[in-house]
Amino acid sequence: MAYADQSMSGNRVTALIIVALIHVVLGYALVTGLAYEAAKKVIQRVTTVDIKEEVKEEEPPPPPKKVDLPPPPPVAPPPKINVAVAPPPIQTVTTPPPPAPIVLAPPAPAPPPPPPPKPATPRNDPGSWATPNDYPSRALREERTGTTGFRVTIDDNGRVASCSITSSSGHADLDEATCKFVTRRARFRKPSDGYGTVYSNRVRWVIPD
Repeated sequence: MAYADQSMSGNRVTALIIVALIHVVLGYALVTGLAYEAAKKVIQRVTTVDIKEEVKEEEPPPPPKKVDLPPPPPVAPPPKINVAVAPPPIQTVTTPPPPAPIVLAPPAPAPPPPPPPKPATPRNDPGSWATPNDYPSRALREERTGTTGFRVTIDDNGRVASCSITSSSGHADLDEATCKFVTRRARFRKPSDGYGTVYSNRVRWVIPD
């Protein structure tokens, strides 16, 4: 056998030995691991013991006897108490300022009274306002006489605006004739000249001779 062949045979044998050792180691590890797992399971079975404690069932106690108790007395609910009391209103008193002094002014002088109007003055003779010729015919036949008082108001032209009887003669026809003829014939000064607007007088009715 050549040297090269011997060398190669030696290396091969070495490799085979190494491979065999590896197999041995692996097998050992495998065997020991499986043995460890099996031993562990056996120990758990041996050490684990199920101990069941017998529990006695207790009988329920008998129900309590019912005792008839009198009903409680009625209790009236307590009256409602209003705890929230409104505070009294606060009044603010404001002191008014003192009144301003009153200055009394002297009274204004009263205007002078107007001068009294002058009496109405006739512009013609009052005796011509009613004459014997104006005597009412019926009163003349019956010979009735009397005195009639009258009052007239004067317009702006000095004429009679109205006539009223202030005292009757006792005969309506004589009173009516008085205002009729006085209104027609009397003339006065104009009131605008300061004369009054009212005039009063009387007419005496006498049967002529």
